[in-house]
Amino acid sequence: MFIQARCRLILLFCLGFLAACSLAKPTPTPLPTPDIPQVEIRSPANSQQVLEGLDFDIDILASDSSQGVQRIELYVDEVLINAAEPVDGPAPLFRVTMNWLARGIGYHKIGAFAYRPDEVRSRENVIILEVIPRPTD
Repeated sequence: MFIQARCRLILLFCLGFLAACSLAKPTPTPLPTPDIPQVEIRSPANSQQVLEGLDFDIDILASDSSQGVQRIELYVDEVLINAAEPVDGPAPLFRVTMNWLARGIGYHKIGAFAYRPDEVRSRENVIILEVIPRPTD
């Protein structure tokens, strides 16, 4: 009996020790995400309809807290149509208005990228615009 009690005590001690070990398991450290510039097309709204032949403004805001924004590029259907840089060099916030002459009936992908001075690029911010024919008189 004494041996059985002793075995039970040792078994309980081992189970307690194992339970404590699993509770003290360290939490893995998350990997840091790279700091990249951010860019947003503020207007026009996604899915907006635009009349063909209309020259309209595209409002873009970019930010980068580490090195500043060096340049914003605007693409239509994967083709670079405009780029702009802050007048006084890289800026933490850079807002620009670019224009596009709406051509080609149908849907068009409008994309913007922001760049830092070290050429690190933001993820593309995209909207889709539908160019529709002008009404006839």
